[in-house]
Amino acid sequence: MLAFAIFVVTLVLVVWQPRGLGIGWSALGGAAVALATGVVGWGDVGTVWSVVWDATFTFVALIIISLILDEAGFFAWAALHVARWGGGDGRKLFPLIVLLGAAIAAVFANDGAALLLTPIVLAILLRLHFPPAGALAFTVACGFIADTASLPLVVSNLVNIVTANFFDVSFGRYAAVMVPVNLVSVVATLLVLCLWFRNDIRVSYAVGELEAPRLAIRDHAVFRAALPLLALLLLAYFATGPLGVPISLVTGAAALLLMAIAGRWATGGRGATMALPAILRGAPWQIVLFSLGMYLVVYGLGNAWLTAAATGVLEWLAAQGTFVAGVGTGFAVAALASVMNNMPATLVGALAIDGADVPAATRELMLYANVVGNDLGPKLTPIGSLATLLWLHVLAGKGQRITWGQYMKVGLVLTPPVLLATLVALWLWLPLSR
Repeated sequence: MLAFAIFVVTLVLVVWQPRGLGIGWSALGGAAVALATGVVGWGDVGTVWSVVWDATFTFVALIIISLILDEAGFFAWAALHVARWGGGDGRKLFPLIVLLGAAIAAVFANDGAALLLTPIVLAILLRLHFPPAGALAFTVACGFIADTASLPLVVSNLVNIVTANFFDVSFGRYAAVMVPVNLVSVVATLLVLCLWFRNDIRVSYAVGELEAPRLAIRDHAVFRAALPLLALLLLAYFATGPLGVPISLVTGAAALLLMAIAGRWATGGRGATMALPAILRGAPWQIVLFSLGMYLVVYGLGNAWLTAAATGVLEWLAAQGTFVAGVGTGFAVAALASVMNNMPATLVGALAIDGADVPAATRELMLYANVVGNDLGPKLTPIGSLATLLWLHVLAGKGQRITWGQYMKVGLVLTPPVLLATLVALWLWLPLSR
């Protein structure tokens, strides 16, 4: 009960953020209480840090890359092109925005998509005088696709990195399994969003009111370097994966290279158009504290009873056959993530799978189902993922508030069919990918 109470209070503080208290400080406070009361020991700190450090610093490096590209106008340029391709028809623009969000989520992680795409799309909708219902449809689509399209690469979600590192899954093997599965998730998301908002996106807009995409570019040197750097980074992931090089080291090197271009370090800063110190201050350093603190709190809860209970559930599911094992695991961890946030739920799922007495093939299916459930399941509730919390914060900052009731009305309807389709695709594809 003590471990559970510490977790609940910590989660409430993380979501509530009283007086602007950072999520990292709330999580560290919960971890400190867990240590002081003996719920976790000092030896557990090293264990948890070994699980989260690579994922955490990879995420920070990706966000730094994203913020620099955003400051250079890269994402605004892409969004303006997409808006022009829509040809003045909201029914054409809607799927294009969803696919743009899917591409950003795949490369820059779900949090990057939520942070970067949403304000750009909002600005375009405002410029085009979209009605409130239509604007809400596009906004919700941005928030949903950020998570549901975050499956394909190890770097597409913190959940993916933690799971791949925990079970020693290489970058190439992960992509071979999850890229096709992610395509199903994106298509399913697009279908349910189009069906749900079919009446709200029947709008027309004046393409002529949009500025030329080239005018959005604010730093041409960074803009020109963007696509070659991203291609090189992707190749580096595949090349260094078999060598055991940490993903954070590869991503950090790319972030440093882009910082050098943005800051014109080779020319002593001449020609630079952006203030790197301000960008670095805007990076999510609180995530480092949150990852260690929250995982310690959840590790204590797992030691108390949760991991053993979850292991029992997984062993029962495995006994029912691979279909039930895969789909059941995905829905079970999705439900867990929706009430306790997907980051701690990922650790609980990984520990339970690792401790479950199941066949090797079933274990592999479950570890990928754990990823699917923790990537997609959080869309059921506003507290399910950090990406959703960041997205809601961005919207509030732009004067557009979505209540928890409004969010859950959509989330509870749209998430289950997408989750089911994706898990079935995983069950069908995994044996073929071996």
